[in-house]
Amino acid sequence: MKKLPKISESEWQVMRVLWKKSPLTANEIVEELAGNTNWKPKTIKTLITRLTNKGAIKFEKEGRLYKYHPAVSKDDCVRMERRSFVRRVYGGISKPMVASFLEDAELSADDIAELKKILDQKAEE
Repeated sequence: MKKLPKISESEWQVMRVLWKKSPLTANEIVEELAGNTNWKPKTIKTLITRLTNKGAIKFEKEGRLYKYHPAVSKDDCVRMERRSFVRRVYGGISKPMVASFLEDAELSADDIAELKKILDQKAEE
């Protein structure tokens, strides 16, 4: 698997837009983020440039327009962030993290049944 770029909190917002719908021009990304942030268009365009430089997004030139699309999958980025979180906060050990989340979670009977199924599948591996 290729090395995934480290994506900042602000850059995640741009990536979420592109994972949801792409390709998009910079102005279309600005429009999508306008309702969720108070960022200026120049700020968003700077984030797009950073993500392009990191290899997280790519672009195709169509005439005078640049159409941006993700170069990395959301699943891969989420997996990398999850592993990084477990390393930083729980010393790389998943059990205390899972236990902590379960203690704090409000789970329905269906949620518990689904979690049991996941654990059973993991036990079979």
